[in-house]
Amino acid sequence: MERSEISLLAGIPTLDIRSFTEGKISERKLFVDQLGHAYETIGFVAIHGHGIPDQLIEKLYDESRSFFGLPVQKKQKYARPETNNQRGFVSMGVEHAKGSDEADLKEFWQVGQPDPPSDGDPTHFPPNLQVDELPAFQNAAVEAFRALEQLGQTMLQAIALHLEVDEDYFHNWVAGGNSILRAIHYPPILSEPSSAVRAGQHEDINLITLLVGASAAGLEVLRHDDVWVPVTAFPEHIVVNVGDMLQRLTNHKFKSTTHRVVNPPQIEWPNPRFSMPFFCHPRPNMKLDAMPHLLGEEESPIEGPISAGEYLEERLREIGLAKG
Repeated sequence: MERSEISLLAGIPTLDIRSFTEGKISERKLFVDQLGHAYETIGFVAIHGHGIPDQLIEKLYDESRSFFGLPVQKKQKYARPETNNQRGFVSMGVEHAKGSDEADLKEFWQVGQPDPPSDGDPTHFPPNLQVDELPAFQNAAVEAFRALEQLGQTMLQAIALHLEVDEDYFHNWVAGGNSILRAIHYPPILSEPSSAVRAGQHEDINLITLLVGASAAGLEVLRHDDVWVPVTAFPEHIVVNVGDMLQRLTNHKFKSTTHRVVNPPQIEWPNPRFSMPFFCHPRPNMKLDAMPHLLGEEESPIEGPISAGEYLEERLREIGLAKG
C-alpha cells in the first residue's frame, strides 16, 4: 500500500505518518486532509511508520507485567492519592466512567512529565516514582513517555495545519505539558462480572491520546450512527484519538468519540489484558476557548472558557481520581 493510501484495516482509518514526516508537499497535504476528515467524522485513526522501536514497547510491557504481578501490599505502597492519582499506582475500584457508579475492572500505573517546565506549579507536576522492586520499570516508562510526546507533537503539527493555524501552534503548550503515560492491567475475570465492560464508555479528557497496542482485543469505538466498532489495530499501529480538550478548542469540529473496553468471551476470562495509552495534555494554563476562526458569523462557542488545568481537575473529580 502506498503511503498516501488510506485503509480501514483496524476498523478505523489507517495512515502512514511517513507521508507527513518524509513525503512530498502533495503527500503531506493529503495526510493532513485525511487526518482532518477522520477527526471530523469518527475521531480515531491508526498510524504506522512512526519509528518508535518495538523493543522499547516490548520492554515496557514486560516491566508492566512484572509490576502488576507483585503482591497487592507491595503495589499499594506506591499509591499517591494526594496527586489526584496522577502518579504511581491506582488500584482496582478507584476509577469509573463519567456518570457511572460502576468501577472499571482495571488497575494502572501513572507516569507524568519527566521534564517539567522550570516555572511549573509542583501541584500540577508532582515527581514520578521509582519502583524499588523493578529499577528498570521507570526508566523504560520515561523513555517511552519522551518518544510518545514527540510523536504527539508531530500529530499535532498535522492537526494544526488542518485547522489552518501555524504548524507549531501546539508546540509551546505541549512541550513540557501535563501529559500522562498510563500502564493498564485488566486482571483475569474470575467470576461473572456485574458489567459487560472492563472500562465503561467514556471520552478522553486530553488533547489527543496515543494508544500503543494492547495484549488482547476489546477496544470498541462508538460511530456517530450509534454502532460500536471493534478496533483491532496491528502491533505496529498506534491508535490516536481526539480528546475533549481538542474538541472544545475546535468548537466540536473534531469529535471526541465515545469508546470502551468490553469483556472478552468467557473462554478468555482467565487471560489478563494490558494496554498503554499516552494522554497528551497541554500546560495547565492553556486556554481551551473555541478558536475564533472556527466560529461562523454570529456563532457562539458550544462550551464556555476554561483553562486546561481547571478542566482536568473538574474531570478527575467526575471519574473518581480526585476528591472534592
